[in-house]
Amino acid sequence: MHLRGNAKRLILGLALVALPLTLFGCGKATSSTSSSSSAGYSPKQLTVEFVPSQNASTLEAKAKPLEGLLKKQLGIPVKVSVSTDYNTIVEAMGSKKVDVGFLPPDAYVLAHKQYHDKVLLQAERYGLKEPNDQSTKELVDYYRSQILVRKDSGIKSIKDLKGKKIAVQDTTSTAGWIYPAVEMLERGVNINKDGIKTVQVKGHDQGVLSVYNKNTDAAFVFQGARNIVKKDAPDIMSKVVPIYTTNKIPNDTITVRGDMNAKWQKKVAAAFKAIAKTKQGHAIISSVYGHESYTDSKDSNFDIIRQYDKKAAQLNK
Repeated sequence: MHLRGNAKRLILGLALVALPLTLFGCGKATSSTSSSSSAGYSPKQLTVEFVPSQNASTLEAKAKPLEGLLKKQLGIPVKVSVSTDYNTIVEAMGSKKVDVGFLPPDAYVLAHKQYHDKVLLQAERYGLKEPNDQSTKELVDYYRSQILVRKDSGIKSIKDLKGKKIAVQDTTSTAGWIYPAVEMLERGVNINKDGIKTVQVKGHDQGVLSVYNKNTDAAFVFQGARNIVKKDAPDIMSKVVPIYTTNKIPNDTITVRGDMNAKWQKKVAAAFKAIAKTKQGHAIISSVYGHESYTDSKDSNFDIIRQYDKKAAQLNK
């Protein structure tokens, strides 16, 4: 009996020693779980950057009023600016200088691959129909690229582009390079090897005008880009025409830096959706990029872009 009593006291003592350790371990686990749910970057000032789909200074003037609207939604200061090109904004987000980027599809894919940036939203636009890019009443989450030429140029098909001069955007531009170049290659014309000279311009409006002014023979632009220059060139629809329209391209994204926490991701997404529904906010996003509204997005929506990127690599082989 005496040995059994000592044994009981020993077991009880060990249990009392172990109890604080167990509780400490539980407390640590609970604390870790709690912190992980709110882990990540919480902005004190939100920096938002656009890529130039048109003249950069004009675009910035149009986009600046978003600062006040976003500040009202988010409760923190907001700075809006325009990047010089697609690569610059990707690098700025990767180096944590920019929190939110209006990224076209290919730039988003690059940002996700290099820095794990996260797509929140895709733009919705009214669909367009040829020949004069008339707007339909259907909201769509895709757009297309076109190859434009002057109507009096004699260029009627992709094969006629051999030996010509083409205005293009940055090589990470989906509509301004990737899609038209890949679909040209699929039809037997390599933009890098068939005597074609490319001229990089900043903004799809500049691509349209380069053709209109006979500075280039053709231009890669998003469908609807001619509408941007109607005020400066009222006869643009009759003088500059598409000879080719590509397959569907996923619409532009609103993307955030990869370390932004889930709470702020939701706040940013909700803010842009809300702004798009206001009269002033809708006017801004419509004038900047032709956006009508925003819908939730996910990374797999852009797998088609990754397929085109692989095909684009064949241009240099």
